Amino acid sequence: MIKIKTREEIEIMRESALIVSRTLGMLAKEVKPGVSTLYLDKLAEDFIRAEGAIPGFLGLYDFPNTLCMSPNSQVVHGIPNKEPLQEGDIISIDCGAKKNGFYGDHAYTFAVGEIDVTTQKLLDITRESLYVGIREFKAGNRVGDVGYAIQNFTEKHGYGVVRELVGHGLGKEMHEDPEMPNYGRRGRGKKFTEGMVVAIEPMTNLGTHKIKQHTDGWTITTLDNKPSAHFEHDVAIVNGKPELLSTFKYVHEALGIVTDEEDEFRQ
Repeated sequence: MIKIKTREEIEIMRESALIVSRTLGMLAKEVKPGVSTLYLDKLAEDFIRAEGAIPGFLGLYDFPNTLCMSPNSQVVHGIPNKEPLQEGDIISIDCGAKKNGFYGDHAYTFAVGEIDVTTQKLLDITRESLYVGIREFKAGNRVGDVGYAIQNFTEKHGYGVVRELVGHGLGKEMHEDPEMPNYGRRGRGKKFTEGMVVAIEPMTNLGTHKIKQHTDGWTITTLDNKPSAHFEHDVAIVNGKPELLSTFKYVHEALGIVTDEEDEFRQ
């Protein structure tokens, strides 16, 4: 059942989403060769608590940490550890926070030092596909419209779109209806209406779309061990149009990236 949010609830959710945004911005300055994902995880937990929120992932479905940290061929749900990041790695950082009863949840894939051109293109196209999908999240459209847009854009560049892992509704629960696949057919699935809030999160592989789950019960990697990228935003339908609740502004400020990619989703 889809839970429609009031304008007041959407503003509460924006606060939670922006705590995640600021957390990712703080981490952007810390992601570098030699740093462990466990160290970054501790920084994130302390930062979220200092913002008056609680880590959204810690203990959720018994997940043991604040961040999902997924390097290189790991798609999502990687568990932080003591292994240092290496020059040329990429790392998906997925973060959640809960404040005033509502969740924020979004993700960014970072380059660790200098990365090769092929991997950088994977990151760029995956991030762009996120906005391609968000444009279709508007009143009257359907779930399949978002999935089709992401899949069509991504596969034109020769990348694999993960099927088994999807975006989701967001609110008082981390995962609400509807599921938001990154593939699909136009005009199919549940219809979007005013007040819906979802997390849209393309997961794109350099090679095959196929994945495998590891024995820890969490870690997901690409079947061919090629790199995977993951970007995620929280989006509400306001006045019939998609409005971002989260932002990559803090990440981009930390990394010196200048872009207007989010401007069309601000009302």
